Amino acid sequence: MSSQIWEMMVFSVRKPAWKVQEEITAHSSSVSSLVLGKSSGRLLATGGEDCRVNIWSVNKPNCIMSLTGHTTPVESVKINTNEELIVAGSQSGSIRIWDLEAAKILRTLMGHKANICSLDFHPFGGFVASGSMDTNIKVRPSLPFIYGHESAVRCLRFSPDGKWLASSSDDHTVKLWDLAAGKIMFEFAGHTGPVNMVEFHPNEYLLASGSSDRMIRFWDLEKFQVVSCIEEEATPARCVLFNPDGCCLFAGCQDALRVYGWEPERCFDVVPVSWSKVADLSICNNQLIGVSFSQSVVSSFVVDLNRVTRSGSGLQGLIRDDRPPAQQLPPTGSSLRRIYERPSTACSKPQRVKHNSESERRSPSSEDDREEKESTAEIQNPEDYQEIFQPKNSITRTPPHKSEPFPAPPEDEPPPVAKEASKPSQTADLLAPLPSQENNDPLWRFPITSPTSPTVARHFQRWPALFLWAVKNQSLAEIVDEEAVSQIRKGHDTMCVVLTSRHKNLDTVRAVWNTGDIKTSVDSAVAINDLSVVVDLLNIVNQKASLWKLDLCTVILPQIEKLLQSKYESYVQTGCTSLKLILQRFLPLITDILAAPPSVGVDISREERLHKCRLCYKQLKNISNVIKNKSGLSGRHGSAFRELHLLMAVLE
Repeated sequence: MSSQIWEMMVFSVRKPAWKVQEEITAHSSSVSSLVLGKSSGRLLATGGEDCRVNIWSVNKPNCIMSLTGHTTPVESVKINTNEELIVAGSQSGSIRIWDLEAAKILRTLMGHKANICSLDFHPFGGFVASGSMDTNIKVRPSLPFIYGHESAVRCLRFSPDGKWLASSSDDHTVKLWDLAAGKIMFEFAGHTGPVNMVEFHPNEYLLASGSSDRMIRFWDLEKFQVVSCIEEEATPARCVLFNPDGCCLFAGCQDALRVYGWEPERCFDVVPVSWSKVADLSICNNQLIGVSFSQSVVSSFVVDLNRVTRSGSGLQGLIRDDRPPAQQLPPTGSSLRRIYERPSTACSKPQRVKHNSESERRSPSSEDDREEKESTAEIQNPEDYQEIFQPKNSITRTPPHKSEPFPAPPEDEPPPVAKEASKPSQTADLLAPLPSQENNDPLWRFPITSPTSPTVARHFQRWPALFLWAVKNQSLAEIVDEEAVSQIRKGHDTMCVVLTSRHKNLDTVRAVWNTGDIKTSVDSAVAINDLSVVVDLLNIVNQKASLWKLDLCTVILPQIEKLLQSKYESYVQTGCTSLKLILQRFLPLITDILAAPPSVGVDISREERLHKCRLCYKQLKNISNVIKNKSGLSGRHGSAFRELHLLMAVLE
C-alpha cells in the first residue's frame, strides 16, 4: 500500500531548521501534478496517475476531498484566486471544473487532442485558459483558439488586470496575447531551451520567464525588450513567484530557494532547502510555502521570510556582469514602468463555464445528470471540509478567517503569557464595553451603521439582553423576548409594508411557477413592473442554467438592461450574472443562426427561431453600450463589467 509523507520544515538562513513529519494514505499511484492555493497558502491539490484529484490542508494528515471523473492520469491542476473552484486537465485532453464549496462538478470541457500541460483561471471571473501538447491554447468559455506555438505549451498566466495572457512553450519562446482581440501582441525570443514557466509582476508591466537553459529572463511589457538575465548556478529553476509587493523574485531550485533582483540582476539571498522536485510556491503571513513531490511522496516546506534578505546590494560574487553595483531602488513606490490598472476587489463567484463551438455543445437537459454520474466529489474529512469551505457561505458580509502563520522555530517563540488567576464573572462580561470592529472576534467583523438594524439584530439573537442594553440602558432582568423583538422592529414599519407587498407579488409569480411554465411565470413577474420581484426570480433561475431558453432571453434582456443601470448593488450583481449566463449559453448560437444562409422553402420553426435571435441580438447591442460605458469603473462591479465587455466583443 503506497503512502505519502508530508514534511513541515521551517528554514532559516542562519538558524537551525526543525520539522514535523506525518504519514498518510494518499494516491494509489504516483503523483503527477500539484498546486497550492495562492490566497491562504494552506490549500493543496494533487493530481495522480489514479485519475483522481485530492484536496488537502497543508500539514494536516487527512485528505479533505477526493474528486473523480477523469479516465486518464491528471496532468495539470489549478485553484482559482478565491479558492472556491479547481480545474484539472488529463492526458486525454479533457478538462473538468469542480466547485469546492458545493462539492460538485461544474463542467467538463473538451477540444484538446493531447495532454493538458497548463491551466490558469482569469483573475476576475469565469475564464479558464488551457495549454496542451497539441500546441494550442484555448480560453473558455467563448474566446477562440489562440494558435501560434510550434511545440507543447508549458505554462499560461493571465495578467493581473486580466487583459493579457502569457504563454511559454517547448519552442523556446514566450508569447503575449491580447484577449480582447484574440491576437498575439509580441513574441519574446532569447531562451535556448524549453521555457517552463512565466510569471507577471504583481504591479508593474514586467514578465519573468524560466527555462531549461538555466536562465531567468525579465521582459519589459511596454518596450517589449529584455530587462535582465540571470543564470542559475547548476540546475534550472522549477517554479518562480514574485514577492507580493514586487520587490524581488523567488526561484525554487532543486536544492535551494534563491531570491533575485533584476535592476541590476543580482541574487539577494540563498536559502538551502532540500525539496528536490519543487512544483509550486505561495506566500502568506510573511511565510513562503513550497510543495514538492517524488512518486507518491509529497512534501511541504515553509521558509520564514523575516529571515530572508529581499533587497540590498546582493550576495558577493553573484552579480552576473562586471558593472559596479548600482544603488538598490526601494522595493515599492518607485516603479519606472506602468502600473496595472485593475480594481482592488474581484467580482462575484465565477459561474459555470460553457462551451462555444459546435463540437463541444451537448444537450443541456441531460448534460448535468451525466456529469454528476461520471464525476463525484467524495468528502473524506467532513470536519476540515466544514472549516475550510462551508463558512464562506454562512454570513456573506463577514470576511473569511485569516489563516494563522505556521509555527516559528523554537528560538523565535515568544514567552508564554501567564494565565489569569480567576475567571471573570458573567455579570462582568455583560457589562464590559462592546467590541470594536477591529476586534479579532469574527462576530464583530461587519459594518455597524445603526444599532437597530435588522442585520445587526441577526448577530445578537443569542444575546437579546446585551443588545438592548447597548440600545437603551434598562434593567437586564426585566427584558423579555417580546420586548426585544418590539425594540428591534422600531423604525422599520415602512420596510415591513414594502416587504409585505413584495411577498404578495412573489406569491402571484409562485402560483404560475407551480404550473411548470417558466416563460409564463417570468412574463407575470415582468408585468408586475417591480424590479425586486424580477431580481428574486432571476436569482432562482440563475442557479440552474438548463432552465434558460431562447424565448426566455427575449423577455429577460430588457429587464437586465434596467438592472445594470440600477443604483442598487444587488440588482447590478444579479443582472451581470444573468447576462453572463445568456452570453455563454446563447451568443454562439445567435451569431451562427444570423450568419447562416437563408433556407430554401418555408420553415416556420426556423423563421421563429431566426426572429428570436434577431430580437436578442438587437437587445444585446443596446446592452453592450451600457457595458462599455461601465467597463471603466473601479470597485466591486468594475471587473464584472470588464469581463462582460470581453464576452460581448464579438458584437462589435
